[in-house]
Amino acid sequence: MTLPTPSRTRKLGKSGIEISSLAWGMWRFAGLELSAARGAIDAAFEAGITLFDTAEIYGFGEQGFGKAEELLGQVFADAPAYRGRMVLATKGGITPPTPYDSSAEYLTKAIDDSLSRLRTDRIDLWQIHRPDVLTHPQEIARTIEDAYKAGKIRAFGVSNFTQAQITALAQFSAVPIVSTQPELSPLRIDTIENGELDQAIAMDLAVMAWSPLGGGRIGEPQNVREQNVAAALSGVAAAHNVSRTAAAYSWIMAHPARPIPIVGSQNPARIIEAADAFKIQWTRADWYSVLVAARGVPLP
Repeated sequence: MTLPTPSRTRKLGKSGIEISSLAWGMWRFAGLELSAARGAIDAAFEAGITLFDTAEIYGFGEQGFGKAEELLGQVFADAPAYRGRMVLATKGGITPPTPYDSSAEYLTKAIDDSLSRLRTDRIDLWQIHRPDVLTHPQEIARTIEDAYKAGKIRAFGVSNFTQAQITALAQFSAVPIVSTQPELSPLRIDTIENGELDQAIAMDLAVMAWSPLGGGRIGEPQNVREQNVAAALSGVAAAHNVSRTAAAYSWIMAHPARPIPIVGSQNPARIIEAADAFKIQWTRADWYSVLVAARGVPLP
């Protein structure tokens, strides 16, 4: 029996915003020349991607804090039509060397600064990048509500939050949490087994899966476990005449929580190739074979 093939578009949780079932991430976007930046975005558009995910911290270190957002803002200035073609997501709250700050003062400034760097008047999905355990969830909720009422953000999500942290924040938030962004890949299956995806289903949260290729180890496995996972994916990939990368994205998307892999490549050909994920139709046996390889032990 085969599993349903994911649709190419879907809703962003309870927001009603239409998004693609694949996303493109800008962790390594900063530092590209403007023409290369536009080329990468064009490739994402060609792959059917409309959900673009960045963060204020992207570029920190080699390029500089906020540089990914600044570059995307330059793209919008150079080609204004690009902004209307994408659902723009960004994140805030990581403040080196603090390291985290979700106080009302900081989050308000972070949203305003992102709007300025991105040269836009609204952020479609604004997310807290990592939880600040020193800020009461009620303070966060009020800050987000103010930004939402002011029209600065259209929807609100979280990243790297635990289930308990999501539940606590949701209790205070008048603006619904519409997304969560955990690490998820065929090599990082904790999210599948610890209840995070079950909570996402129950709360109608869009799951944006970061590092869906296991930090590159799907392509270049380093140990026996990783080799076994790669082999299970390769068998399915070969049967559908697609890459192992596409099979990894597809495996993630086959879960009923409908996770959205965030494609991290800045290579146009690799970005376009991600759309091959929709060519695969998984059987239960094939899908579970990847899970068993990842677990390293048979299912009960």
